[in-house]
Amino acid sequence: MEMRQVLCDTMKELMEKHENIIFMDADLAEANGTMPLRKIFKERAFDVGISEQNMASMAGGMSAYGMNPYICTFTAFASRRICDQIAISLAYAKQSVKIIATDAGIAAETNGGTHMSFEDIAVLRSIPGLVIIDVVDEVQLREVLLNTVDYKGVVYIRMPRKEVPRVHGEDYKYDMLKADVLKEGEDVTIFSTGLMTNAALEASKILESKGINAEVISIPTIKPLDEETIIKSLAKTKKAVIIENHNVMGGLYSAIAEVSCRKCPTLMRSLGVLNHVGEVGGMKFLAKKYGMTAEDIARECTELVK
Repeated sequence: MEMRQVLCDTMKELMEKHENIIFMDADLAEANGTMPLRKIFKERAFDVGISEQNMASMAGGMSAYGMNPYICTFTAFASRRICDQIAISLAYAKQSVKIIATDAGIAAETNGGTHMSFEDIAVLRSIPGLVIIDVVDEVQLREVLLNTVDYKGVVYIRMPRKEVPRVHGEDYKYDMLKADVLKEGEDVTIFSTGLMTNAALEASKILESKGINAEVISIPTIKPLDEETIIKSLAKTKKAVIIENHNVMGGLYSAIAEVSCRKCPTLMRSLGVLNHVGEVGGMKFLAKKYGMTAEDIARECTELVK
């Protein structure tokens, strides 16, 4: 099932249960699959047009009056375009708003460079009080939406909008404060987030054929970070490769490196986008171009172990 269908279905479920939920789109309801919400909840789901900054400010005002607003647009517009509104109208004002950011990183594909955000986590991670979540698959998306509905504060949820490989089973439970140890190992740790988690698991299979036992840890919540799980793994393997669908500067690699420097200095390598803007292309093409494939991960792990 496509991620946008899960988004719409889960929001419908939440809006039926919580009458204070407001859902706003910025002229992308068709693309993001949320148009049905407008037909069902005519007074609580609406389009603000191509006016993302206004949408964020409206959400802050609605939150101040006891509503529970969700705003939804492409990742590029949900982060860098509304950064000031997030910092002042939402975080500084201590409002409770959920930001749904779709088409994260290379998932933007043929929408091209202007719609492809590799810097959103880096931009927003420095703003106090934000929760930042990078969703892996449809199972996790539903869990994240259900478990953050009552959260008091700003939650930023980045996600692909189309179909992606499923990583988690139906019994998966999301915990905002915990990373997910998907595979235990002792030779090297692969830390992943979001779209790259499936590639991390595939890389671990390649490494097994080479006699290397990799630990794979998925980190859905980049802020606040589960430092305990990270440090425990680093202390065990003493080597780590971090893979992310984001610029390697300011994202997951930077967050883990900060923890490592303070508490457990470790040999570490990063895989992701390095000093490059987005461009037009399918996900497979872009992953290969930016060195984010399972083979790339396995190669870096092998070299690090040697």
